[in-house]
This record gives sequence, C-alpha cells and structure tokens, in this order.
Amino acid sequence: MASVQDDFPDHYATLGLHRKCTEAQIRTAYRILAKEHHPDVNGGSEESVVRTQVLNAAYKVLVDGEARAAYDKELAAATRAARPVRAGRVEKNVSQDTTLRLEDFIRGTRLTVRVNDPGNPDGPEEYALEVPEGTAPGTRFRVPREGAFRGGFVVVRVQAGADFRFKARGSDLRCDLKIAAERAARGGTESLRGIGGGTVRVEIPKGVARGEVLRIEGEGLPKARGGRGDLLVRIQYRPEVRITRGQG
Repeated sequence: MASVQDDFPDHYATLGLHRKCTEAQIRTAYRILAKEHHPDVNGGSEESVVRTQVLNAAYKVLVDGEARAAYDKELAAATRAARPVRAGRVEKNVSQDTTLRLEDFIRGTRLTVRVNDPGNPDGPEEYALEVPEGTAPGTRFRVPREGAFRGGFVVVRVQAGADFRFKARGSDLRCDLKIAAERAARGGTESLRGIGGGTVRVEIPKGVARGEVLRIEGEGLPKARGGRGDLLVRIQYRPEVRITRGQG
C-alpha cells in the first residue's frame, strides 16, 4: 500500500501508474487490479478486502478530473515534504507488492521491476528480478537501485495470485474434487493434477461425506523455512444422469 507519507496515500503508486497517465490508463489499471484482488477470488481474506478498499479510493479520486487536480497539488506538496529525512538524507527505498502464478513459486520465474520515481533526474528505472524455485508466498526481495538512488533498494514482496483450480492460504492450497456417488460409498483412489504439474493421488475413505476435507501433506506451496504446505481437498459428489428409452 504505497504512500508518500504515512498519512498521505500515493494513489498513482497504488494503481501502478505514473503521474501523467491518461484517464483510459487509470480505468484499465483499476479494472485489472480490482479483478485480481477482489475478495471473491481471494477467499474473502482480510488483506484482499483492505487492498480492494485502497484501490477503490485511488480510482474514485483519479478518475474525477477536478478531484484529481486538487489531489495532484496536495501530492506535490506532500512529496516535497517527504523527501528530506534524518540528517538531510534522501529516502532511497521504495516498496511494492506483486502477484505470481501459483506454479511460479514452485518453478521460479523472472520479473521486470519498473520504478517511475518523480524525484529521479535520470527518469524511469528498470531492473530484472529472478525469483528462484521454492520461493514462499510473502517473500521479500531487495533489488539494488542505480543512478541517483544508488544505495537504495526496491523491496518487492511476492504474493499468491488467483487460480481457477486452487485457493492459497499461506503455503496451504485448497481445491474441490468431484467424485461419483459410487466412489464415495466404496472408497478407493482418485487423482488430480498438482500445482507443480505432476499427478497427486487422493485416497478416498469408504463412505466419505460430501464436503469432507482430505489433507495431503507436502503438496502445497513452499514454506519460508523449507518444505511445502499441504493440499486440502474438499469432496464434492458428481451428479449422475441416467437416460432410458421410453416404451412405445
């Protein structure tokens, strides 16, 4: 949740935009981020609720021409006031959250970090960030800045993004598994595709109830201190449809 001062939010940073962005860019950025962080696709987590509120506040101000003009004046004043810090030094560190696909935490990925800092006389900055395999959600990376802000860092925190099959809770994953009523009654083995691409075997106990959750250890996302979280599989019954030929 980016801010110029503790009590003055930077709405442009919230939406990942520069201060000369167009109204169309504001609407596009808001639409993408609002969908990504909506509580309905993040299990109603408290963090997603807060993030959505911040996005809504930023959009409400920036999309309104008059409100944006007034905000820009306040932002410029707040920026000037925020630059000098202890002993006349300039704050060189910036922080930003980003979301990864769930499989990226397992396999690793490469990101491009872009910084548009109005206080940098050299203009926008761009850095490469390697996220290694086995990275845990919530991990923070410190990317050294160059140029006028050499000695500072871009602190990037990686979060789990939405996925159509799995929902992340820390390092644990949740998903649904539909089985036939016959399988539920007799028990046996089912399989599903794990987050790393391999097959995960799910042992179905005899007489398993609809909505019962089965825990599979070590098939979740990486943990900060090593190992992986668990996969929690909720059992759903697959409807059975029978068609018989009518007697003529």
